[in-house]
Amino acid sequence: MAKKKASKWKRFWKWTWRVLLVMFLSSLLYTLVCKWLMPPITLTQIGNSFSYGLKRDYVGWDEISYNVKLAAIASEDQAFPDHGGFDWDAIEKSLKPKKKGKKTKIPLGGGASTITQQVAKNVFLWQAGGFTRYIRKVPEMYFTKLIEWTWGKKRILEVYLNVIEMGPGIFGIEAASQKYFSKHAKDLTRAEAAMIIACLPNPKKFSVKPASTRVAWRYPQIVQQMHNIEDDPDIQAIIR
Repeated sequence: MAKKKASKWKRFWKWTWRVLLVMFLSSLLYTLVCKWLMPPITLTQIGNSFSYGLKRDYVGWDEISYNVKLAAIASEDQAFPDHGGFDWDAIEKSLKPKKKGKKTKIPLGGGASTITQQVAKNVFLWQAGGFTRYIRKVPEMYFTKLIEWTWGKKRILEVYLNVIEMGPGIFGIEAASQKYFSKHAKDLTRAEAAMIIACLPNPKKFSVKPASTRVAWRYPQIVQQMHNIEDDPDIQAIIR
C-alpha cells in the first residue's frame, strides 16, 4: 500500500514538473517572439472588444512622437531607466499604513506599478480586481523580470505605448492619436501627448476629448514634469 502511494506521488510530481517545464518554455518562446513582433491580441483587448469594439493600429518606434515617450515616463514611471522592473521605493511607500482621515496621493511618476509591470500585465496576463488580482501577482513578477532581461527598456516602452488602453476599446498611441486629434502618433505635440497619457490609469472614466476634469487638471502637470526630467541622460538614452 505504501509503495502504491509513493508511486502515485512520484507520477504526480513527474507530470507536474513536465507541465511547469512546458509552461516555462512556452512563455519564454512567446516572450522572445514579442521582442521582435507585437502581440497579435491580448486578453484585455479581447475582453474589451465585446463591449467597446477594438480600435488598434500598432506602429514602430520611429512612428511614435518623442513627446509621447517623454510624457509616458514623466507621468507613469520616472524611475523607469533605473529600476529592474520594480520600483521598490514606491512599493514601500504604498505599503505604509495611512493616517486616519488622510488621503493618499499618487504623485506623477510615483505609482507603485511600473511601466514594465503594466506591460507584463497587459501583454501576457489579464485585468482583474478583487482576489484574482492577487493570484495574478506571481506570474506578473515573473513576466516583469523576463521582459526586463530579454527586451530592454526601449522595446518595453514601445510595446507599452502600443498595447495600453487609452480610451474605451482604444489601444495604443496611434489609435488614440487618430481618435482624439486626427493625426499620426509621430505628429503629436507635447500638450496633446500629455493629454492622452493623462487619461491613465482609467481611460474609460477619464476622457481625453472632451477632456474630463481630471485630464484637464493633470495634463499641464505632466507637461511640467516632462520639462523637469527631459535633460536626464538616462531618459534621453531611451527615448531618442
